[in-house]
Amino acid sequence: MKTNKVNEVLQFQDAQAFEERLSAILAGEEKEENVLIALMDVDHFMAVNDTYGHETGDDILIAIGRHLEKGVEGCGDMYRIRGDEFGIIFQGEMEKEDVFLLMEKLRSTLDVKTPAGDAITISVGIAAAFEDANRYQELHRKAESAMFRAKYAGSNKVALCREEKMVPKTSHYTSDQLKRLNKLSKREGIGEAILLREALDILLKRYDV
Repeated sequence: MKTNKVNEVLQFQDAQAFEERLSAILAGEEKEENVLIALMDVDHFMAVNDTYGHETGDDILIAIGRHLEKGVEGCGDMYRIRGDEFGIIFQGEMEKEDVFLLMEKLRSTLDVKTPAGDAITISVGIAAAFEDANRYQELHRKAESAMFRAKYAGSNKVALCREEKMVPKTSHYTSDQLKRLNKLSKREGIGEAILLREALDILLKRYDV
């Protein structure tokens, strides 16, 4: 049976633990404490695996994980979300600006290279619980959206969650779909716009866009 070298060495909590912890925080009654999340993805990691092999890719992920873990020790909890994506939950006195500056420092001081000597970089997205979203899926989506915005801006950057422009529902949906959406929204107590954004994100991920 093949073992996961990265998980064995880093021993970070996984995506399920990340979701459960955040969901518990968001559902709690105490909402005064600062809670922020940072999601980070290794830039062009697929090319690294294709060029040097998965064993080298694992070694690179371990080096990055150790760098991040050391940098957030005492102020954040590390998670390995999937593949080359890591997550951090910050809970305490740190404000959004503090987390941004810390992640910027960790990004800029990352000293990991490929066997050919090319620098490995990361892109980071940050979102704040309660301020940016009150549900796990929405908070995660906003941090991930910020992370992808950092990538689209040239990679090797840190981006904060920002207010998104919304467009009204149009003839893109049938009347039956809108009725069912309204029913689901009322049943779950979740806004229709949030449900639509979550559904669209799932579709875009499916087609790797």
